[in-house]
Amino acid sequence: METTSSTPSSVTPPWDVFPQKTLDSIDIAVLVLYFIFVLVVGLWSMWKTQRSTVKGYFLAGGQMVWWPVGASLFASNVGSGHFIGLAGSGAASGIAATAYEWNGMFCVLVLAWLFLPIYIAAGVTTMPEYLQKRFGGKRIQIFLAILYLFIYIFTKISVDMYAGALFIQQALHWDLYIAVAGLLAITAVYTVAGGLAAVIYTDALQTLIMLIGAVTLMVFSFVEVGGLEGLQTKYFDAIPSTRKENSSCGLPREDAFHIFRDPVNSDLPWPGVLVGMTIPSLWYWCTDQVIVQRSLAAKNLSHAKGGSLMTSYLKILPLFMMVMPGMISRILFPDLVACADAEICRKICGNPSGCSDIAYPKLVIELLPVGLRGLMMSVMIAALMSSLTSIFNSASTIFTMDLWKHFRPRCSEWELMIVGRVFVLLLTVVSILWIPLVQAGQGGQLFIYIQSISSYLQPPVAMVFILGCFWKRANEKGAFWGLVIGLLLGVIRLVLDFIYPEPQCGETDLRPGVVKYMHYLYFSMVLAVISSLTVLVVSMLTEPPSEEMISRLTWFTRGDLPVKKDLAVSPSPDAAKGVCEAERPALQIDISIASENSSNDNKCTTNTKGKSKLMTTFLWLCGMERKQENAENTGPTKPEPLPMASLEEKPLVKHVLNINLLLCVCAGLFLWAYFA
Repeated sequence: METTSSTPSSVTPPWDVFPQKTLDSIDIAVLVLYFIFVLVVGLWSMWKTQRSTVKGYFLAGGQMVWWPVGASLFASNVGSGHFIGLAGSGAASGIAATAYEWNGMFCVLVLAWLFLPIYIAAGVTTMPEYLQKRFGGKRIQIFLAILYLFIYIFTKISVDMYAGALFIQQALHWDLYIAVAGLLAITAVYTVAGGLAAVIYTDALQTLIMLIGAVTLMVFSFVEVGGLEGLQTKYFDAIPSTRKENSSCGLPREDAFHIFRDPVNSDLPWPGVLVGMTIPSLWYWCTDQVIVQRSLAAKNLSHAKGGSLMTSYLKILPLFMMVMPGMISRILFPDLVACADAEICRKICGNPSGCSDIAYPKLVIELLPVGLRGLMMSVMIAALMSSLTSIFNSASTIFTMDLWKHFRPRCSEWELMIVGRVFVLLLTVVSILWIPLVQAGQGGQLFIYIQSISSYLQPPVAMVFILGCFWKRANEKGAFWGLVIGLLLGVIRLVLDFIYPEPQCGETDLRPGVVKYMHYLYFSMVLAVISSLTVLVVSMLTEPPSEEMISRLTWFTRGDLPVKKDLAVSPSPDAAKGVCEAERPALQIDISIASENSSNDNKCTTNTKGKSKLMTTFLWLCGMERKQENAENTGPTKPEPLPMASLEEKPLVKHVLNINLLLCVCAGLFLWAYFA
């Protein structure tokens, strides 16, 4: 079947089938300047902060003020997957995907006003660590740590890498995997070296670049299409010239400009949007390590609240910066962005499911003048790098603090620093291997792929956190079985989705009923109910948690005096040894560890010091050279007390924050009502 454009032979690479502009030398120069600027900021922030301690590396020393926290929250959330995915969903089905963004407006405020006071009172670094303190035992902590790492690979790292690489592929015609590898090399430099402080400061810069670039493209797009009125009239005429007759393939949705849609037959049913969407959103904004870690790095609760408010206001923008430009891209390039024939789609973008994901890069390359194209390439790469660095840092925090410390409870702080950095490198390799599956997922709509997987894995975790924080009677057995049963059902549905993918337009739907008729947002609601009931029933049938499991660990007990500190500050060496030996699994490999630990730091020093200039350079880059030099004298290092942000707030500041909270909620409700 022929397309309306002149189509070269099939041996041409898929992205070259349709003639298009590429980056000019001025654009490349802008891009290079951007990279230099980011590296300078990254290096400056590396030397500005202490990177050689657990506190400095993983929580930025707990000294961040509100604006870098807010910028980092926004940049961590809005990755290149957002630009590509939201614009793609806008091109394919209209404004409905905006509901995810405006849902987040409220959930980030719930984090600051309800969840953060509990986390700060508990004095935790990671989210699995909070559940371990709240419920006791180790199995929930380990189970959750492994689950978080899987979620990061499935829904975050590989998706952002694929989206960023897709953009570079459209602009520079590079191979997808070469583009990914190049991006990772730059990203890894300051993440591995600088820790959370470097990530937060570079995020603040990336947010500024993202906003300038995205607003510029938005203005060009609306001018091209004749404003909002032009968009509303022309969108319904954006139909590809080649499509199957007597079918809805390639036709815009009639409800494209509504967020609330039919509860049975639509792509985003409104009860699912209100309830089923809120549950994974609460998981993401209130219990996800990537988000909470930034808030815990704030100086105090007031700065954390200010950061959340800033993020909430910024979350208004994606409809206008990403979704509507994606719809405009469909109007301008209907044969490409809205292609409805599998063979044509495969030639255009290499994905037979559809090419809506090229909507944003196509707009950038075709619409913007020379120089601004380079700026927008910088924006896309800024979005990619900011979200990747955040996820890498948080994933290494979880692996190091929740898994590695469990198997090596007496390891030195120096060892934790090395493990955290090496794990980042390992994670990138695993993520690259997952990219082909992302490409095939969810009919070419990247954003919907992310949300559907989230709806299968996150609701059980969200409900366990909510019940743990706000119901004192919840205990370890209830939480564990709530997680296990909920996640088992979620994984079954996830596997069914991969075995029975959504049929392409015009094909008969042979999927089983549970996949075909139960929307993933409705499934999210069912999962949340089953998980909650399991926690409630098992907790009520078993013994209540002890006072230690509740003190300073729930909303109602967050103000308790920290009695437990005295017990946990510094047990005698014999007691500490007994605790460590009791906790350590009986693995053959750990028999030798017990004898090595007392001289752990000394051995590291003698192996590296003075022998290898490469190792010395590596340690200097990571800010660990002083740690290494002093290791001989200090012996095994004691874990440093983690930063404890203050829960006290100045009355005036508190009133200002609460007034802004009301304004933000009102703005969110107005937007929902106007576009519903």
